[in-house]
Amino acid sequence: MTANAVRLGAIREIGCNVAPTPFFDAAEETGAIFGENVFSLSVMQRRLPKSVYRSVAATIERGERLDPNVADIVASAMKDWAMEKGVTHYAHVFYPLTGLTAEKHDSFLEPVGDGTAIWEFQGKTLVQGEPDASSFPNGGIRATFEARGYTGWDVQSPAYILENPNGNTLCIPTIFVSMTGEALDHKTPLLRSQSAMSEQARRVLALFGHRQIDNVVSYCGPEQEYFLVDSSFVNLRPDVLNAGRTLFGARPPKGQEFDDHYFGAIPERVLGFMHDTERALLKLGIPAKTRHNEVAPGQFEIAPVFERANLASDHQQLLMSTFKAIAKKHGFECLFHEKPFAGVNGSGKHVNFSFGNANQGNLLNPGDNPHDNAQFLVFCAAIVRAVHLHGGLLRLSIASASNDHRLGANEAPPAIISIFLGEQLTDVFEQIRNGGATSSKQKGALSVGVDTLPDLTKDAGDRNRTSPFAFTGNRFEFRAAGSNQTVAAPMVVINTIMAEALDYAATELEAAVASGTDFNDAVQQLLAKIMETHGAAIFDGNGYSSEWHEEAAVRGLKNLRTTVDALPEWTSAETKALFTKYAVLSEAELESRYEVGLEQYVMAINVEANLTEGMAQTTILPAALRHQTELAGNVAALTAAGVDADRTDLLAVTELVGELRGAIAGLRAAKAAAHDHEGIAEAAYHRDVVLPAMTKVRAAADALEGVVADDLWSLPTYQEMLFIR
Repeated sequence: MTANAVRLGAIREIGCNVAPTPFFDAAEETGAIFGENVFSLSVMQRRLPKSVYRSVAATIERGERLDPNVADIVASAMKDWAMEKGVTHYAHVFYPLTGLTAEKHDSFLEPVGDGTAIWEFQGKTLVQGEPDASSFPNGGIRATFEARGYTGWDVQSPAYILENPNGNTLCIPTIFVSMTGEALDHKTPLLRSQSAMSEQARRVLALFGHRQIDNVVSYCGPEQEYFLVDSSFVNLRPDVLNAGRTLFGARPPKGQEFDDHYFGAIPERVLGFMHDTERALLKLGIPAKTRHNEVAPGQFEIAPVFERANLASDHQQLLMSTFKAIAKKHGFECLFHEKPFAGVNGSGKHVNFSFGNANQGNLLNPGDNPHDNAQFLVFCAAIVRAVHLHGGLLRLSIASASNDHRLGANEAPPAIISIFLGEQLTDVFEQIRNGGATSSKQKGALSVGVDTLPDLTKDAGDRNRTSPFAFTGNRFEFRAAGSNQTVAAPMVVINTIMAEALDYAATELEAAVASGTDFNDAVQQLLAKIMETHGAAIFDGNGYSSEWHEEAAVRGLKNLRTTVDALPEWTSAETKALFTKYAVLSEAELESRYEVGLEQYVMAINVEANLTEGMAQTTILPAALRHQTELAGNVAALTAAGVDADRTDLLAVTELVGELRGAIAGLRAAKAAAHDHEGIAEAAYHRDVVLPAMTKVRAAADALEGVVADDLWSLPTYQEMLFIR
């Protein structure tokens, strides 16, 4: 059997693919199933006594402390509701520093003394659990022999039922902390940062005359990009199976240059997958809104509507695991890696966010005349200050070995964190800086020259897709986040730096008013001061250009090109002062995240280096040697027959085989010397030595793919993985 017989078999399997039975029932009303598997407020209102419901609702809606006396009643109602849906087990679901979702399952079944058992779920088991704290990344907070850690019920994120053919499970979102109270997860600091931001935002709102000020929350609507690749191909690619991306692969004859995939007709098989995922998401209360083809072939996107950031973060994790599970049922592998294929666009997760509450509304809504909306301008200016002062932290919040592959390329924003306000707001703030704003550029009408169409509404300014932090009408969009990461990390930073900026604004305004300054004048002075001091962060031009890198350096903006450059931000004096002041992360917690970041960076590259060496040595080199042997045999046969043989192909392959062998040896040596380093030096060594050594192996291997006989090549190609589905 030839080497490519396995590849051809995989292609035949795809051609014979039979779609699974659709999850979607045509008789179902889509609206009726939304939240069907969620222990929501409406479910609680039907099942809980009024006093208990009001207590829990106050915690969820207004952020009041949970009354521990209601836990038993809620637990009993939650168990009864879940068991009616076929549930026998519950799981505390938490989000450790792996960035993934973890869960520990326990049964409702409790044995009693007479040899029988009862179904029971007590308040204490709802409120608190105890998983192992030392086996998850913790950066030294917990030693191996110190195993105890706690999960704590997050009542603001509703429990839900996760359906599975092998049994349904009641899932309870929780925080995850050490025995000494340090956060070992992403949810705990997110909740802390939310409280810090709310406290300072309410100070600002009080200055504008608001009285009944609800808890201010951050809202988040993350857009998720992903690739779908047939499982038959993925099973033949050790790199994709283990690292989530291709470490080898010559560019196909056609990529994304025609832009024919972008927003094109969704393939039938993919649409079937989307229907099933959306139905599953709807039952879990996840408001999926938009779906479409993305730029790269085989790449797609889903976007939910805005939710409270804490809930949006939990839903985002749940969405990713749901996509993974349902993709397998459709014969796909869903890839969330930021750069699974070289030469085509990678995947991001645009974090759209805003702030507000039920009474005061969206605090980032400029209205029709932003120049007259002083409250909006203060909140917007606070964001400008936050981005300017803490651009390094924002870069850190999206730092990973995988995201480094796409940041700064012509597919993602640069590592320099700047802010785009758009033509309308930039003009308003320029007026303020020059003495006072008196007008706002208005929307217009766009005539397209087609008699049958009405004039289209033209916004007052364009968008900028090269900006990492852009205003998009009534929210900001943080475009640099990676597709594989939790949105909790950037939202923790956004909430915290906004707490500092709003604290500054409130303090300045309070002091000015106390000294007798008219409030409107005080606002004008504050806005002008912020723009003068922090306006360097505003950039409306092409973030991809080399000129911007030079200009950013002149402006004093940080350019943390890689994760290794960004990680020290965790332990800087400024970061420690910021996070400890607002009680979001302690110095020990910051140190732990720094250590975890270093460890995960090194491990990620080390896994890829091992895969690169192994695949090159055992798969690619043997194929090349067989091809070389065949060519040599042909030359020898022709020469023996008295024919003048052309040695061009043999010489070319021989040269590439030599390059591949040398590159493999170089990578092996680079890996061996990595043990001589530790800490940040080890991470830098992997970036500066191991990664380039891997690149040399790939360059030789990809060149060989272009010349080795196809029947000797066993790895599915880019052309096959990207275009066959």
